[in-house]
Amino acid sequence: MKTVDKDAKILVAGGGGFIGGHLVASLRKQGYKYIRSVDRKPFGQWYQRFSDVDNRVLDLQELDDCREASNGCDVVFNLAADMGGMGFIENNKALCMLSVLINTHLLLAARDVGVQRFFYASSACVYAGYKQRETDIPALKEEDAYPADPEDGYGWEKLFSERMCRHFREDFGIETYPVRFHNVYGPFGTWDGGREKAPAAICRKVILAKNSGNHEIEIWGDGLQTRSFMYIDDCVEGIQKIVDASIVEPINLGSAEMVSINQLVDITEEIAGIKLERKYKLDAPKGVRGRSSDNALIQKKLGWEPSTTLRDGIARTYKWIEEEIRQGAASL
Repeated sequence: MKTVDKDAKILVAGGGGFIGGHLVASLRKQGYKYIRSVDRKPFGQWYQRFSDVDNRVLDLQELDDCREASNGCDVVFNLAADMGGMGFIENNKALCMLSVLINTHLLLAARDVGVQRFFYASSACVYAGYKQRETDIPALKEEDAYPADPEDGYGWEKLFSERMCRHFREDFGIETYPVRFHNVYGPFGTWDGGREKAPAAICRKVILAKNSGNHEIEIWGDGLQTRSFMYIDDCVEGIQKIVDASIVEPINLGSAEMVSINQLVDITEEIAGIKLERKYKLDAPKGVRGRSSDNALIQKKLGWEPSTTLRDGIARTYKWIEEEIRQGAASL
């Protein structure tokens, strides 16, 4: 299929969230004329909202709301889910599983109203746990999701929903694009409250330690666990490239730059110009031991992969969170 036409009617599900908000912003800048942004959060809790977009508060776990959201649309970007960082995922497995209603009902609605193309935001949490037990492991290839042993709760929901996308494509002819995100971070996202992911949490902790003069930082786990982190601009660019290229099989979208959590703290300390004493909370949720993205398939399909360095992305994220904290303090 060809690049999504500028006159196409587009639904961004989860448009009040972190990735969805950035996608809406990008589509607007590119000149897309008909964008509908839907989220169940009240407008005041959306990370980004634009007056020239059709903004609606709907609960996409409900089939009728999915029908309203997708009615008249040609393309659906499903970024809606009840999720957060590892602390949230490990302690809210049932809530994570209930996100299966969002994708299932959106697919049903998309079939019924004639949606042509359907993007699904999956996750690296679908990958088999037995392939992620060491810190220094090979990057995960797409076939490493099977035999199945995903992250309990959240990962199972994502893997099931990938299969649902496949079968709706096979049985009903909807072009579906399941894409496995690897730890997306950046400005205009959650940075406190329990749902934040590691880059935002570490930026917040370093900023608060610097501001308070209490030069300590709590790190979940022993700090040796490894990950790759993808900056939001790369994520949004990759989403559109994958949809434009009509890549229907599950595919990684993540940075190949693997670092330990200790190295992530090193980078953030360097940006802040400070060194902190590290306190390791070994009983905290910490996920798998090691994970990073193998980008051979996306390079083959697109001749492209995420390229923002972790240092550059964390610098931008740190600056934004620092300003959020400053404004919060000034409003007290």
